[in-house]
Amino acid sequence: MDGVMELPMKAGTNMKVAGKTVYVFVLLSITMVMTLAGNNIVMTVGNSSILTCPFKGQISMLTWTITPKVGCPCALVYRIDTNMTHRTNCSDNINWTFRAGLAPALAIRQVEIAQEGNYSCEAASTDGNFHMMYSLTVLAPPRLSLYCDEQGSPVCKAVAGKPPAQLSWVPESSSTAEEKHQDNGTVTVLSKFTACSTNVTSVTTCMVSHPAGNWSQSIACCPSKKTSFFLHAGIITCVLIIITLLAAIYCFKLHSDRPCHKTKPSEIAPIHSQQDDTMEVEPYTTYVQKENVIYNSVSDLTVGQNLPQDLCPET
Repeated sequence: MDGVMELPMKAGTNMKVAGKTVYVFVLLSITMVMTLAGNNIVMTVGNSSILTCPFKGQISMLTWTITPKVGCPCALVYRIDTNMTHRTNCSDNINWTFRAGLAPALAIRQVEIAQEGNYSCEAASTDGNFHMMYSLTVLAPPRLSLYCDEQGSPVCKAVAGKPPAQLSWVPESSSTAEEKHQDNGTVTVLSKFTACSTNVTSVTTCMVSHPAGNWSQSIACCPSKKTSFFLHAGIITCVLIIITLLAAIYCFKLHSDRPCHKTKPSEIAPIHSQQDDTMEVEPYTTYVQKENVIYNSVSDLTVGQNLPQDLCPET
């Protein structure tokens, strides 16, 4: 019976040990994931920061590996036993910093956009190896520019911002911002003021919102007289063209609706030249001459034969 009672007790003890082991394993996994996930660091262009690598025990070697979003990776190694440092493909503003009573750390001075990326460290000590990762995001504050264009409209421009700035107007505008992306990752945003209503004051304010800060600037623009002249001239020209087209269409329809009357061609009397009259008279003259010759011949024959003229045959 005693042996039978001991089996359930051992089984319960084993279950408790297994449960604790699983709990410890899960806890260590969560800790490792959190350590690898690291910290997100946000810096503004031109600022400086120091990154540390936590560890326990006596450190023997410390290594930093930098993987920028654009460009080649960089590595820095420090050996405590030989007090020697080594660097590969790193810019001058990234280097070691040594402080009294503290472990060596990584110093970033006057950070640039090109140095945005992941920074991971590995410390080898008597208690094991320790890891830490930082994700660095670099902000570039835009340069605000506000001016009046040729038409006398306010134009607001946020130049070379990262990320793109958000522009708004006071009073409210119905304009849409335009973005122009640069090769270095910055974006220039441009917005032209367009009033939502006619009751708008001459002073307008452009407001810029950005993670690096907020800015605003006001300006008073007057409508250009030259623009107003061309605008009125264009309107008058369009009205005249429309009136001309309508008049042309009306005249065309008026003439097309009128019935057509066919006129007989005028009879042209034939033209006789003097030569034609001569040609018509000459045959008659020739005939008369021949007739007279025949008559004379018959008369001579009658007289010569003493025949009465009544007996002469008729011609």
